[in-house]
Amino acid sequence: MSSHPIQPHGQPLDMTKWRNVPTTLMVVGGIGAIIGLLIDSTQFGYSWLLAFMFFLSLGLGAYFLVLVHHLFDASWSVPIRRFCEHLACTLPWMVIAFIPIAILAPKLYPWMTVAEPSADHALISKYPLFTKPGFYLISALCFGLWWLFTTRLRYWSLEQDRTGAAICTFKMRKYACFGIVAFAITLTLAAIMWMMGLVHLWFSTMYGVYYFAGSVWMTLATVYVITMVLDRTRILSSVIHELQYYFIGSLLLAFTVFYAYIHFAQYFIIWNANMPEETYWYVMREKGTWWYVGMIIIFGHFFIPFLALLRIDAKLTFKWMVPICAWAWLMHYFDLAFNIMPIPYKNGFHFQTVWLDLCCMALIGGALSKIALKSFLSHPRFPQRDPRMAEAMGQVHPVAGPISGGAPETLHAPPHGGAKASGGAK
Repeated sequence: MSSHPIQPHGQPLDMTKWRNVPTTLMVVGGIGAIIGLLIDSTQFGYSWLLAFMFFLSLGLGAYFLVLVHHLFDASWSVPIRRFCEHLACTLPWMVIAFIPIAILAPKLYPWMTVAEPSADHALISKYPLFTKPGFYLISALCFGLWWLFTTRLRYWSLEQDRTGAAICTFKMRKYACFGIVAFAITLTLAAIMWMMGLVHLWFSTMYGVYYFAGSVWMTLATVYVITMVLDRTRILSSVIHELQYYFIGSLLLAFTVFYAYIHFAQYFIIWNANMPEETYWYVMREKGTWWYVGMIIIFGHFFIPFLALLRIDAKLTFKWMVPICAWAWLMHYFDLAFNIMPIPYKNGFHFQTVWLDLCCMALIGGALSKIALKSFLSHPRFPQRDPRMAEAMGQVHPVAGPISGGAPETLHAPPHGGAKASGGAK
């Protein structure tokens, strides 16, 4: 990689024609969701839960990227940190999307209507989490902690823009230090209570990590496309270099492997133990067309993106990466459907109600897009006074004094430090 920045190809992208897309999604999705609710409120609940967990994973994934940026004192991710902060700050707004789930919870979670909870061994062993008060208190705790850490991290990031004071960096590191612990706890509780809790008899110690791996994987694909769009529209073109695309693509490859490892580890341990109270979760997902969905996840969620991302130059080719990122969204949908929909549809994939899934996703996605875009347009597009921005851009830094008694020298960025290949990403 050379030290020459990429020159965007062709004319800048005109995004004005896409300005009304979030509103259109909200209107169309809202109409479809209302129709679905009137037809069958229980089915609406499952479709809404799927859409909710889908976009929750996007917010959690962005929150995680912001946390690791500060924990590892990264420089390459400085230019993309701001819009990741805005995506993470959609998490508190998800409490509004949670209202239908909170109302329909007795229809979605059978353990809430068990006549004698004291006679259910699974409920007793998971007390007090799997109780009505526990369900709503845990939900409130998750949203409260997400609000606290995401807003504080963005607040000090914007304060850094205004003052450039070192205290801002220290504050963000402190919140990231405690935030990563809160992230692990809340994500695990959310995955267990809202998705795994659909079948309260089943348990798995890998489930929280499994949801985490899929969430970050899908978020990285989303971040790659957003970075490319902001680069092509000249919003981030002055600070985005080949380094950002390369590392986002590399992380996408890493989480492709990590997700496959976690999913296989969960399946293998349960298969090897062969205990009926564990295996029946997978037995349910081998009936009818759910078996084919499982094969789609194995090959589409792992083998195809793994092979597609192996080449280094592939990560810098937009025409190659954008379809892969879109594919990641599709595979994440199948993954969540594989977790949620075998409950109401035991004999196969729910082709007849996919339209309701898409309407719910359009409504939630459109609303969150408007929130994130409003935040993005209301603040500086990228960190203005972050001390690591120069390194992220691949600029050279003069050494303060002579080295070993010789003449003053210049330290250059490392081989991959913010440089873009001559000719640019394709």
